[in-house]
Amino acid sequence: MGGDFAPQATVSGALLALAELDPAHTIQLVGATATIEAELARQTNGEHRELAGHRGRIEIIEAPDVIGMNDKPGAAIRGKPNSSMVVGLKLQVGGKSDAFVSAGNTGAQMAASVVVLRLHAGLKRPAIATVFPTAKQPVVVLDSGANVDCSAAELTQFAQLGAIYAEDVLGRTNPAVGLLNIGEESEKGNAAAKEAHQLLLAAGLNFIGNIEGRDLPGGACDRGPFDVVVCDGFVGNVVLKFYEAVAPFIIATLKKAGVDESQLGAALQHLDYSQYGGAPLLGVKGISIISHGKSSPKALKNALKVAARAVESRMDEHIGRRLQPASTATV
Repeated sequence: MGGDFAPQATVSGALLALAELDPAHTIQLVGATATIEAELARQTNGEHRELAGHRGRIEIIEAPDVIGMNDKPGAAIRGKPNSSMVVGLKLQVGGKSDAFVSAGNTGAQMAASVVVLRLHAGLKRPAIATVFPTAKQPVVVLDSGANVDCSAAELTQFAQLGAIYAEDVLGRTNPAVGLLNIGEESEKGNAAAKEAHQLLLAAGLNFIGNIEGRDLPGGACDRGPFDVVVCDGFVGNVVLKFYEAVAPFIIATLKKAGVDESQLGAALQHLDYSQYGGAPLLGVKGISIISHGKSSPKALKNALKVAARAVESRMDEHIGRRLQPASTATV
């Protein structure tokens, strides 16, 4: 029930995802049953008539409350325990679901995920991991909005989480990690960045040092390509919002110069956030995928596919093992 275009976009995204996912996968639509059933009937008898055969792989879970986009996160999860967000996350705790995807209130999803799923042992905070397109290959940037201020230790944990995501979901071997900073020298940056640089050198990761904002679009610095970019949530969210505006700006500018719009759209397709679906909230015990509030059916389809890949790769178990203290780890 979350997002600017719910329930049309969420129902459509689910049908499109089922057409591409392995037949073993099913999708639960959590919300007002009558509303969801009516939208499903409308779409499977209309624009998605060819996908009507996938209706049997959809289960509807009743959740009468709706958390609005402007609701305060804490008050919303306490005051609306029967919301689609809280009910949907609790399905994982009860072993009735493997992942959760929402385009609803981001703050509420973060808060509810931490309260319902809880954090992995040793973690202080979760991080939102967003996939950014580059000239080479997509990279994962975290934190992109969950935590405005971060300590050096938290930035180091984010690097560990990002490396696991790059391995399990993006398929990278020994992913290269960069620390987003104002210069490539180790002594650059604020106190947290300088300390994080030293901690990352000793973290057992493939840390290639500091990278600068200008390196992001190219996906590489003078020390080579990178797969993971670490920063606090304030910087990460500013960069994310800037990135989202790049393609529309380029298209509008070139249109004024008389360049054919259809050619532009195809050339800049890889900059479209809907290609990457959703951003996982890494660090919680489970899979919680945060999608853009303006997510289209295509974006939600891809978010569901991201969730499926995270489950299939056992990413959450991998995170738990990686974060387990050395004294208690077993091989």
